[in-house]
Amino acid sequence: MKQAARPIPEGFHSVTPHLVCEGAARAIDFYRQAFGAVEIDRMPGPGGKIMHASLRIGDSVLMLCDDFPEYGSRGPLALQGSAVVIHLYVPDADAVWERALAAGGKPLMPLDDAFWGDRYGQLVDPFGHRWAIATHLRDMTPQEIQDEMAKAMPGGCPGA
Repeated sequence: MKQAARPIPEGFHSVTPHLVCEGAARAIDFYRQAFGAVEIDRMPGPGGKIMHASLRIGDSVLMLCDDFPEYGSRGPLALQGSAVVIHLYVPDADAVWERALAAGGKPLMPLDDAFWGDRYGQLVDPFGHRWAIATHLRDMTPQEIQDEMAKAMPGGCPGA
């Protein structure tokens, strides 16, 4: 008798990012250099493109593929940006930040100690995906975060 498949595969979490990249093979190399990604699998497609690949970064899986505009699958470079930020918690944000910049990432928000208790910065990878790099430094109550935000942003939060 065949054993039932797990509804969430081993090693996955409920939410798994699946990125479309213009140059998925180069993206895999970048994620290895910048974030210590380990390739799990790769399914080649037509014309040398990648139909599907899975990487492990820390305790999480990231899936990605090449863009296939003929099927409506476009990455952030073709779309001229992304509304999504992938948040990556790491033990040493400074070390990962430096590796990501050395690998070709471009800073969007400098790495600094943030009012909510994280060491935090944002960068964009060469494929147009935005990444937040963070190390949690201190646990804070919602009120402590609110008080620190008021000090950091005396005019209020932009857009609020």
